[in-house]
Amino acid sequence: MPLHQYVYFALSSRNITAQEITDALGIEPDETRVVNPRHLPVDPANPFCQIWKVVCREPDLRVDEQIAHVLGRLRPQTERIAELMKQYNSADDEDGPYLEARLEVVRYFNDTEQQDKARQPQDRDKHNLFGWALDREAITFLAATGTLLDVDEYDMAPSPPSA
Repeated sequence: MPLHQYVYFALSSRNITAQEITDALGIEPDETRVVNPRHLPVDPANPFCQIWKVVCREPDLRVDEQIAHVLGRLRPQTERIAELMKQYNSADDEDGPYLEARLEVVRYFNDTEQQDKARQPQDRDKHNLFGWALDREAITFLAATGTLLDVDEYDMAPSPPSA
């Protein structure tokens, strides 16, 4: 079954900018994004937010290998990430957290288009990319930084024709 997958760690905030996160951690993000920029009409269902990401999109790695790659970049700043989370979040926040940490696993099953781009024909079926696990170091990082693990899996197989 063709599989396309990637992993990212994201810090999302309504109060701290992606540049401020970069400055605080000393780590350059792979991607940043602004959701609902403040100069646009405000959408209460989708409030302003900045997202700072470290991403691994290596096609021939299992999810746990991709996670290890991402966390390898972040682990030296574990304490600083935890400090930022405490600094911008408190139990008294009525509107929820002001800084959220998320480790996201995204997997697309039956993604033949991405699979064909990712590998040469002789490389297909070389690695079993379906199984993965979190090691103790990853779990320790997630717990220390208050990071949410989110796994999204999608079946890209074409839907059967409707009758």
